[in-house]
Amino acid sequence: MVRARSEERRTDILRATLEVIAERGYRGATLGSVAERVGLTQQGLLHYFPTKEALLVAVLEERDRWDTSGGRDPEGWRLDLLESLVEYNAMRPGIVQTFSALLGESVTDEHPARAFFTERYAQVRGNMARVLRLEFGERLPGGLTPERAAPLLTAVMDGLQYQWLLDPAAVDMPTAFRDFLWLLYGGGGRGPDPGTTGGTG
Repeated sequence: MVRARSEERRTDILRATLEVIAERGYRGATLGSVAERVGLTQQGLLHYFPTKEALLVAVLEERDRWDTSGGRDPEGWRLDLLESLVEYNAMRPGIVQTFSALLGESVTDEHPARAFFTERYAQVRGNMARVLRLEFGERLPGGLTPERAAPLLTAVMDGLQYQWLLDPAAVDMPTAFRDFLWLLYGGGGRGPDPGTTGGTG
């Protein structure tokens, strides 16, 4: 019973954190603002999440669970579903900002989010290779194997997020991703024609 209440409290804190991030952005999501939202003192919040980084990593883990629920299991992803995910991310800049800020910080040694991102990218590269193999078989139109193309696909998705966060008026993230898919298809086939989808900016 105590464990169930504790898990329920953690869920409430994660939801509150998402709300604060959506309203105030990554920097505005302080431990104090989250604690106030759920009716805790900051010390009480630290009982569940010992640092802000631990709280934000838990939020990202929860985001990944939501993104892969409701029929979005990564093992069943297709390229068109990835396009939908990019469009969805364009509607939640606060979460994308949190992900990108923590990712940038995590490359330093001993950062508390480093293990999370290292493991996550290993999983994502595997998922992307499956997506590409499902669509193209053992070779993409340009000749790369799915395993060699997977890090590139992952880099485009996350790199676009950085460019979009810095200058959303100049970078249309969903359109730019559709343009990249057109390149993956070798400029033809089933890929979207950039002449009909528009360019970035």
